[in-house]
Amino acid sequence: MKALSIRHLPDDVYESLKAMAAANHRSMQEQVRCLIEREIRLIGGSGLATARDWRARLEGRTLGDTVEDVRQDRAR
Repeated sequence: MKALSIRHLPDDVYESLKAMAAANHRSMQEQVRCLIEREIRLIGGSGLATARDWRARLEGRTLGDTVEDVRQDRAR
C-alpha cells in the first residue's frame, strides 16, 4: 500500500481535520483516508454516465404507467 505525505498544510486546515477526526472517532490518518476515498468515488463516475448505464439496463423493458397504477390502487 502506498503512503502519502502532505507538506505545507495550513494550521487552520490541520486543526479542522483534527476536530473532524475526533468527532468521527477516527485517527487523523483514518479521517484523511476516508475523505480522499469519498472524493475519488464522487468524481469517479459522472451523473451522465450513471444515467446512461441505467438507460442501457432498462432498455427494452416494458415499464408500466405508474400514474395509472396509482389511480387503480386508489379506486380499490
